[in-house]
Amino acid sequence: MSLFQVSHEGRVSVHGHLDRDTLGKNWWNLLSSAQQQQLKKQGRCTLDLSDVERIDSAGLAWLINAVRDGKQHQVTVTLSDVPEKLLKLAKISDVDTLLPVE
Repeated sequence: MSLFQVSHEGRVSVHGHLDRDTLGKNWWNLLSSAQQQQLKKQGRCTLDLSDVERIDSAGLAWLINAVRDGKQHQVTVTLSDVPEKLLKLAKISDVDTLLPVE
């Protein structure tokens, strides 16, 4: 299974582990050109984190970069079903205000 799947409604379901062992590229670069075009057309997307099993500081950085990459492509990125552990990690890292949680 891939790290994430993009629905036609712009919902991106993220699966498994978001950690230094599983993340290599920024989110936008992992999208196919069709997925990029779809999200650009919609102008928004939601990263659904309900199926994330584990996350570390690399995963937090990956999510912050996803928000940044979205902005660079005129796509508003929001996060849903954010794991409590991620919220705590963001708070102690003093980057919680960078995460657009719905």
